[in-house]
Amino acid sequence: LQLVESGGGLVQPGGSLRLSCAASGATLDNYGIGWFRQAPGKKREGVSCIRMRDLQTSYADSVKGRFTVSTGNAGNTVYLQMNGLKPEDAADYYCAADWDCSGFPVSLTFAFWGPGTSVNVSA
Repeated sequence: LQLVESGGGLVQPGGSLRLSCAASGATLDNYGIGWFRQAPGKKREGVSCIRMRDLQTSYADSVKGRFTVSTGNAGNTVYLQMNGLKPEDAADYYCAADWDCSGFPVSLTFAFWGPGTSVNVSA
């Protein structure tokens, strides 16, 4: 299973971005796909997770109501819609796969990782 993120960039505070996580080498039907972020000098933080078999989602308190995780019709892409972005949301964002989301927000159980995409939030 290979994962590749895209969609990062520079956005003003209050703006929106949609990150994509494209999978290849396997279908995502039986995985949990997590989104994590890490800002310079800070620990990696779990942002959201979606359990692909039933689309159950989880969110960090810091992003609830602003971020939405979803999957495309083909089921091999996971999206993270980020609205109302704040400067503290700036980080490198990674998607990762585990057998489900039971380990979220801890990142250690997620075995497959993408290379990440950078999100900058600045005026």
